[in-house]
Amino acid sequence: MVCFNWVSLSFVMLFMVGLVSSAKFEELYQPSWAFDHLTTEGEILRMKLDHLSGTGFQSKSKYMFGKVTVQIKLVEGDSAGTVTAFYMSSDGPTHNEFDFEFLGNTTGEPYTVQTNVYVNGVGNREQRLKLWFDPSKDFHSYSIMWNQRQVVFLVDETPVRVHSNLEHRGIPYPKDQPMGVYSSIWNADDWATQGGLVKTDWSHAPFVASYKGFEINGCACPATVASAENTRRCSSNGQKKYWWDEPVMSELNVHQSHQLIWVRANHMVYDYCTDTARFPVAPVECQHHQHKTNHN
Repeated sequence: MVCFNWVSLSFVMLFMVGLVSSAKFEELYQPSWAFDHLTTEGEILRMKLDHLSGTGFQSKSKYMFGKVTVQIKLVEGDSAGTVTAFYMSSDGPTHNEFDFEFLGNTTGEPYTVQTNVYVNGVGNREQRLKLWFDPSKDFHSYSIMWNQRQVVFLVDETPVRVHSNLEHRGIPYPKDQPMGVYSSIWNADDWATQGGLVKTDWSHAPFVASYKGFEINGCACPATVASAENTRRCSSNGQKKYWWDEPVMSELNVHQSHQLIWVRANHMVYDYCTDTARFPVAPVECQHHQHKTNHN
């Protein structure tokens, strides 16, 4: 298979129908709570957590399929007890959700990145990894690419997790609910650092996460349109209409598969698929994903 770079899709997007947004924060997003804890300096948005509150923002629209990206510089120094999240989610008790959660740590210890996937309100699909760089020293890009075949989590365009559509195996897949894009910072010292053993040191507050490079390349879904209609609107249905339905986007290419194997082998520190205490019998999707990883 010919290696294909995600970035090279940009020229394709410009000539295919769909929302292509690479914009300032205020054009795509709005604060969702604790407005006084968000500040902007030029192109950079800063969100702070102190003993009074965390804060967050959300997209003005919901989307069905596409790719969302943001560049984040995480809390520097002692960030134990804090969580900075970037995620997509639909609404309601049977919601779908794709999570990046950055779990702070004591000074000198590496950040842990936790990813999770909720389908029809059910999560418990956590994976954790240590990044190959210090995410508090500079901005790095974090992306979620979502289509009818797969959900891909990317760090600086390197895939770190894939959740495949296994409906043919009787496993539900998130493809029928428009999702908003969100980010937040909050105190979670009951679990975030070493299982809650290390608490937040408020003498280091405020804890600040910085953002730039807001991009959403997806199909916007009006709130007045039914989900089934949005699914139809946001799918190519055999026509060359949306970049995310191109055959090259249906699975990782060889280079990306090798990158994912490298991440899993060298940086993954927890995978729900191998947690026999929680899952004496591995979930069915784990068997598929393990097979895919071993045979690429």
